[in-house]
Amino acid sequence: MGTIVTRKRGDGSPAYVAQILLKRKGEIVHREAKTFDRKQAAKAWLSRRESELAKPGGLEKVEDPTLAAVIDRYIAESKKAIGRTKAQVLRTIKDYDIADMKCSAIGSAEIVGFAQSLKVQPSTVQNYLSHLGAIFAVAKPAWKFPLDRQAMKDAMVVTKRMGITAKSKGRDRRPSLDELDKLMSHFGTVKKRRPRSGPMQKIVAFAIFSTRRQEEITTIKWADFDEAHSRVLVRDMKHPGDKEGNDTWCDLTPEAVRIIKSMPKVREEIFPYSTDAIGAAFTRAGKVLGIDDLHFHDLRHDGISRLLEMGRTIPQVASVSGHRSWSSLQRYTHLKQTGDKYQNWKWLAVVTA
Repeated sequence: MGTIVTRKRGDGSPAYVAQILLKRKGEIVHREAKTFDRKQAAKAWLSRRESELAKPGGLEKVEDPTLAAVIDRYIAESKKAIGRTKAQVLRTIKDYDIADMKCSAIGSAEIVGFAQSLKVQPSTVQNYLSHLGAIFAVAKPAWKFPLDRQAMKDAMVVTKRMGITAKSKGRDRRPSLDELDKLMSHFGTVKKRRPRSGPMQKIVAFAIFSTRRQEEITTIKWADFDEAHSRVLVRDMKHPGDKEGNDTWCDLTPEAVRIIKSMPKVREEIFPYSTDAIGAAFTRAGKVLGIDDLHFHDLRHDGISRLLEMGRTIPQVASVSGHRSWSSLQRYTHLKQTGDKYQNWKWLAVVTA
């Protein structure tokens, strides 16, 4: 009933294709195939599927959509909010060949091939597979789609050992005062030329002094600002264990309070601007000014480092940054500089005017 065919891939390695073909009265009533890296795995799958198909109802038609269709259904039916990064990754995956494949045809070899086709850093490839893994985790138990979760697990092992994926390296990039001077001057010029553009000077300064992430800045509301206690409620704060519902009160530095109080109350958000607009403006400015490899998130790193350089304890810094685990701040303790980098910083007066 089933056969295993050995084929050579483009790199010369063998692929074992397990095939099942069932006929009734001379007509084909069922056909499926799956590719494996090991012949033993192909035999095991073939034996299991033959047993499943032999059971009563085993030949009932199984819906076998494309991966792209499963991604769409996952996004449409998920009750949990899908983060901006994850949503973007899933949309991007739909542009690759693997998205046009039927679920039953996607094995570990196809996932590894997809990973190899991504022209990005290994840490980014790992993020792609991690988000794709969420699709594999729910497709079969939720909708009976034949996406093999074990194939994803096997592919993760293979890509890690081959160096295709890797954990991201911690960044220690911080903006210099000279770079910030250029950025603030640039954003001031843009604001004069286009008065309706976002107040990037205020946003950059707030990111540093509040240590808030880009998405957090844009979602903080006036109702979340507790001026009496110099703190702000950060809703759904990013955390590895909790993607939503992680509302956290974070202390504000005096500088961050001054910046908030300088903002006009035109909408319920204190900074009513999109993360895409802020990110694009910051990236564009860096290119125009020739500032190399500076990300908006580096402003948070700089703000946290500043507090430690000023002599704040790790618990005090965590109360501002929102870190649950103090150990997460240990990487900052190697700092050699002391004092306040932003003492008498001329731009603070500009952004709080």
